[in-house]
Amino acid sequence: MNFRTFIVNLRKYTCRILTNNGENIRKLIPRFLIANKFSFSAFMRNAAYTLISFVCIIVLIKLFSFSTDEEHNRYERQFRENYHIYSLGIPNKLDFAGERVPLEDFNVKERLDRELLVNTYFHSQTLLHHKRANRWFPIIKPILKEHGIPEDFIYLPLAESGLSNVISPKKAVGFWQILKQTAIQYGLEVNGNVDERYHVELATEAACKYLSHSYDVFGNWTIVAASYNMGITGIKRQLNRQKVNAYYDLILNAETSRYIFRLLALKEILNDPSRYGFIYRDEDLYQSIDFKEIKIDTAVTNFANFSFQHGINYKMLKIFNPWLRDSYLTNKSHKEYTIKIPKLDFDPLANNEYYLKGLETEMLSHEKDKLNLNELIHIVQPGEDINMIAKEYKIKVQDIMDWNGLTQTFLNENQQLIIFTEPDDITSPLEQTENTE
Repeated sequence: MNFRTFIVNLRKYTCRILTNNGENIRKLIPRFLIANKFSFSAFMRNAAYTLISFVCIIVLIKLFSFSTDEEHNRYERQFRENYHIYSLGIPNKLDFAGERVPLEDFNVKERLDRELLVNTYFHSQTLLHHKRANRWFPIIKPILKEHGIPEDFIYLPLAESGLSNVISPKKAVGFWQILKQTAIQYGLEVNGNVDERYHVELATEAACKYLSHSYDVFGNWTIVAASYNMGITGIKRQLNRQKVNAYYDLILNAETSRYIFRLLALKEILNDPSRYGFIYRDEDLYQSIDFKEIKIDTAVTNFANFSFQHGINYKMLKIFNPWLRDSYLTNKSHKEYTIKIPKLDFDPLANNEYYLKGLETEMLSHEKDKLNLNELIHIVQPGEDINMIAKEYKIKVQDIMDWNGLTQTFLNENQQLIIFTEPDDITSPLEQTENTE
């Protein structure tokens, strides 16, 4: 008899004993033992097996728990031994654009400490600063030097935008974060086709003009840098209000109050990266990419096709010329623009089905020929619509819209339209009238 059967029978006879009203209990117990061929030694053996199994399970659980605890303790110990966050030492002396930073002032020292900590321990962002600086600093530095701006101002676009073409909540744009009105004031073109705030070289020149003007006002480069963030009028008002003549003695808004110290921190970290824990190889840095320049003074109807003609795709054209803000250029004034065409070590058109299958052949041919063909001005006559003009010149309505930056087909009387025609094509109605006369 196995142990399980024994237990089942034990339960059955126990129930009979408990519910028996007259039967002799002493007779039931022998019957139970005989019926189950009870062996005390077998019973004890099965009980022992059960007890041993239970003990083994408990031991295994304890061992597993001990192993987990030990692993956790070892991990905690390694973390404590190997991971450390250090406070940073403050340089004994520091300057911005040759002007001394008064580190003996505890407030100045603590503000610098904050920016050193933030920019040191914001690892990914500061490492990106190192990488991008390697590509863009060699382009920006000569322009600063040409305009007589101290080299320390190289850190200003790094602080403003991280050397990327971002747009601020206040609609400041580009590396130098220039507002539209300021851009126009300092000679940049800003419209639907072109926004030269995205043109690094031209935007740097505009920023230099602003900085030079600000230095004429204040005669102090540290205050000039602060004015780039707060504005010339804003800084001037605070200097007069607080009756001081130094940036470090001013109480300003949170952003401008931190601004110079962020420039100082970036200068310190980028000039001595290993001191602040930034280790990288030369090949980890972003390298400059060679390019050739194409000058144009006409309209471009489709920059995707223009890109194909020069062996690149639309994406590469826009990466190297982010100031081109649309897929076409009207250029009614015939202004000369310089477009960069990168010299790449790979073929961006290798897997371009439109290019490989020649699906754009007709458009490419049209775009290529247009640069050498007639460009004329059509003046909209009374009762004339865009469909009539397209039919007159044997061109597409969409071409007229692209050439002239139109978003709708409605035309005004006497409106001037740019039209491209082949050399032997018909002349404009205006020219016909002049020839008749």
